[in-house]
Amino acid sequence: SSPIISFQVWYDVGSINERPGITGISHLFEHMMFKGSKNVEPEAHSRIIQENGGTDNAFTTGDMTAYFENLPSSQLELAVKLEADRMAHLQLTADTLSSEREVVKEERRLRYDNSLSGKLSEGLYSTAFTRHPYRWPVIGWMSDIDTISLEDCKTFYRSYYTPNNVTVIILGDIDPQKTIYIVEKYFGHIQPAEHMDKVIPEEDIQKQEKRKDLYVDTQFPWLAIAYHIPEAASDDIPVLELIGNILTTGRSSRLYRKIIYEDQSALSVFTSVNNYKDPGLFVITVNSIKRGYTPEEVETVVNEALERFKAEMVTERELEKAINKMETNLIFGLQTNFVRGMRIGFSLARTGDPLGFVRKLESYRHATAEDIQRVLRKYFTPENRITIRLLPIGNSDKSVR
Repeated sequence: SSPIISFQVWYDVGSINERPGITGISHLFEHMMFKGSKNVEPEAHSRIIQENGGTDNAFTTGDMTAYFENLPSSQLELAVKLEADRMAHLQLTADTLSSEREVVKEERRLRYDNSLSGKLSEGLYSTAFTRHPYRWPVIGWMSDIDTISLEDCKTFYRSYYTPNNVTVIILGDIDPQKTIYIVEKYFGHIQPAEHMDKVIPEEDIQKQEKRKDLYVDTQFPWLAIAYHIPEAASDDIPVLELIGNILTTGRSSRLYRKIIYEDQSALSVFTSVNNYKDPGLFVITVNSIKRGYTPEEVETVVNEALERFKAEMVTERELEKAINKMETNLIFGLQTNFVRGMRIGFSLARTGDPLGFVRKLESYRHATAEDIQRVLRKYFTPENRITIRLLPIGNSDKSVR
């Protein structure tokens, strides 16, 4: 009912479509999309949107790249026109590549090279995956960012920034028939790509535990314990999300209560469940292990907690609380056009079902204690585990006692 819309353009390309030598090109290209097109000057795209009462931005993930404008519904045609212009007539020059390359390199230094969480994540995924493109970060390796050429960018643009590789999502105060007419008016003439190579190598099944220690400039060790899990479309993903909630969400969660409240051995503990197009990871991260405790001790606490979790049925109260929390987060996150679009876009890109997030809600509600135990026993095995530690440089005994 409010006179506002969210206009979103989702390209089916991300770091999963890259190869060694051009890692990071998807994210670099996201920057290039703001550097001018046939009818729009460099950096003018965002300024035009802001002058017409809106906001815009973009993001790149392993699985997709998305661009969006949130603005008054009276400016729908403006947003469509701008996005179609840069899809069809982006200006790619050596100068813009050079400038954006430096911006991305600085972003990489900030998020990875000079970040403990970035170092831990990069070490984890490069260890967990040996063949699949998830092994490199979305931002890419610095050596590749340095050498991506203008011709690489032009080939990438021709291959992926085409109407047969994109989904347009429009939400809010719109007239459907008029909206479709406007989209066809500006996008309809753009020619599809003749060929898009999307052959992605499958990861081999891990048969024994992987471990890696990274020595970094820190006083307090960090720890990540991860397990390979299936793709976002799997029925096991909602159950894994409930397991993560039971382990680390809220002060009464199992690992938070043990590590943060009882032992007071670390600054924080949290879990993440990859909802990726291809199989990803379930990750338990422990940040800043305090003096008086070793990473080995905290690792033992986590692994023993998981073994108990596998052996004993989750309590009715724990499961009910986790389901309520997941349901609340999902429903409260649907209050704006923009977030609704994000839910639809991510679900479509990763599972092929634009309303998969709604069906996931039903999966939460129907999950049982038996489901929790089955999934724990299926994935949380020693041979499926990856353990990464950030340790202080020069600390040969790996202790901070």
